Amino acid sequence: MRKFGLIGYPLGHSFSKKYFSEKFAKEKIEGCQYELYEIPQATDLKKILRDNPELEGLNVTIPYKQDVIGMMDDLDEACAEIGAVNCIQIEKNGRLKGYNTDYIGFRDSLINWLGKVPNALVLGTGGASKAVKQAFKDLGVEFLAVSRTAGENVITYTDLEADPSILQKYTLIVNTTPLGTYPKVVGMPDIPIEQLGPDHFIYDLVYNPSETSLMKVGTLRGGSAKNGMEMLVLQAEAAWKLWNS
Repeated sequence: MRKFGLIGYPLGHSFSKKYFSEKFAKEKIEGCQYELYEIPQATDLKKILRDNPELEGLNVTIPYKQDVIGMMDDLDEACAEIGAVNCIQIEKNGRLKGYNTDYIGFRDSLINWLGKVPNALVLGTGGASKAVKQAFKDLGVEFLAVSRTAGENVITYTDLEADPSILQKYTLIVNTTPLGTYPKVVGMPDIPIEQLGPDHFIYDLVYNPSETSLMKVGTLRGGSAKNGMEMLVLQAEAAWKLWNS
């Protein structure tokens, strides 16, 4: 039996197990199973590997995407640049190689949607934002990070409110924060919605609900919006390709 799985905490609303279980059934992929490994700390990965020697690959979700980096024997080049691991390939000799398929999923879904990508605002500075920023760098897209607290190369939501020229220049808005995720669906980043218009594109990495409060506001102002489902599917398929390479 070939075994794969997901580590993280908590895993109550995991996309991965349902996706891979359905993939195995639909594509008649026999002898494979995908399990959830809810672990209270990242170092418990060692126990998971010890207790499940048949494991060939793992996905990594919140809050361990950065914590597992030090446990890898090797890192993919893009993954090293991003500074976060969301996919682990377990080689036959037991060596662990870290990848970031979030990067692949976001980049490819963005190109599928827009083709030519405009200047962008990245809402949030957490782990998910790292893959988004790396994709923009590799695509040659100018971007600004936005957070509640100013920092190096980071502006605040107050700055957006005070200077309308920012949203006029940066017309793609990518939400990498968990705001708006089920069950707290009314939440959204504190952007000045009155400045949004038909030229704006909202890409919300949240996929549950399928239309977030931020997406709804963007479309009501005449803009276009996309959720994170395609990114999730593409990153899962990228992981499957790596595990079978």
